[in-house]
Amino acid sequence: MLATDQGETLLHLARAAIGRELGFRSHDLPRTGWLEEPGATFVTLMLDGQLHGCIGTLEACRPLIDDVCQNAVSSAFRDPRFPPLTKEEFADLLVEVSLLSKPQLISHSSEEDALAQLNPCRDGVIFECGRHRATYLPQVWAQLPDPKSFIANLKNKAGLPSDFWSDDVRLSHYTVQKWSEGEAHHG
Repeated sequence: MLATDQGETLLHLARAAIGRELGFRSHDLPRTGWLEEPGATFVTLMLDGQLHGCIGTLEACRPLIDDVCQNAVSSAFRDPRFPPLTKEEFADLLVEVSLLSKPQLISHSSEEDALAQLNPCRDGVIFECGRHRATYLPQVWAQLPDPKSFIANLKNKAGLPSDFWSDDVRLSHYTVQKWSEGEAHHG
């Protein structure tokens, strides 16, 4: 668990990385010890109350400082669902950083068994089957509070029909610690 001021540092890093890509100058933060630890983050961008990018990493495979900066830039400019962020939009952008726990595999005997093991509003979920893979952060439960519809939409995001199921489906869950610009800290 990171402290609130460390979360504020992650938000600053994300915003500064986006700003640099747009040509704005920003001061670099020192690469302190905790920022060099491996970390997995998602950076979510909101513009005028609407999603404008969400890119992240599911496994901690690079230093936290690099992960959050690269995911921020990817969210702003490389999320295929949205046009790249413009200089004019930068000031109105709200940044959210989610730090993921290590994903844990859910052992299940059926879709119903898997659904029963989910913790709505707490679990982020990774759906995998063959080459199909998708995840929803725990924040998505606010829009999809029913586990069945949550998983059905996650299957669609992975490129599969909402009623798809196979013995080869792998589900994993994780938790996040998140920070949002303009909001109090949420663990």
